[in-house]
Amino acid sequence: MQKWHVILAIGLTVLGLSGPQTADAQALPGGFVYLRDIEPGIIQDMRYATSNNFVGKPLRGYDAAECVVKREVALALKNIQQELTRQKLSLKMFDCYRPERAVADMVAWSRNGKETPAERRFNPALRKADLFRLGYIATRSGHSTGSALDLSLVDLTADNSAKFDAGKTYADCTAPVEARAPEGSVDMGTGYDCSDVKSHTAAASITPVQRTWRNVLVAAMTRQGFVNYSKEWWHFSLPGAGRQAYDFPIASRRN
Repeated sequence: MQKWHVILAIGLTVLGLSGPQTADAQALPGGFVYLRDIEPGIIQDMRYATSNNFVGKPLRGYDAAECVVKREVALALKNIQQELTRQKLSLKMFDCYRPERAVADMVAWSRNGKETPAERRFNPALRKADLFRLGYIATRSGHSTGSALDLSLVDLTADNSAKFDAGKTYADCTAPVEARAPEGSVDMGTGYDCSDVKSHTAAASITPVQRTWRNVLVAAMTRQGFVNYSKEWWHFSLPGAGRQAYDFPIASRRN
């Protein structure tokens, strides 16, 4: 019987049928994984694969709206999600791995000399040409290493049904939550990718409730080793998880 098992195993390998046939069969380099394969319960709203971002269009390399990260990052997020679920909360991902070509898109956008009303919604008090100098956008991003994330919290007991409408005019990202673009997440005091002092994690200009939500997010992430970037309440990185920057495009997961 053992002999026939060996022969069968060899035959299956030749036919490409051996091993687990999972949804994460899409090859990824450098220890990267699809977050959905590690923790499918985490909500994803991958902004740079859409036009709902400060550039106003999908960025190069975002060929699929999927969160891709280093495996150790995904496992840490899974632990955080399990903790939050007990509080009827969920993580919501806005950006994960970012191809270097997408970073180049951001640099080109900052230098094109245009300032449209839709763009100003994300940086109402600053010129976009100054965003890199002021530390709101980086020419070399930790996102490209797979160790940095942009995320928020969702209250699973709340009504999160409001959707972004590209044809609607919204107030800027520092406005009250009912006036700015809906994000289906808790009110952190500003919208995501809001380049403004109000987005600084320790900003004094937010309400006590908004402060509480920021504290909940920071505490949950810190317990798993993540470090927050002080100018962006949504940005976290896992030290040591990634050093090399990558430029492979984000492709759809294979089903």
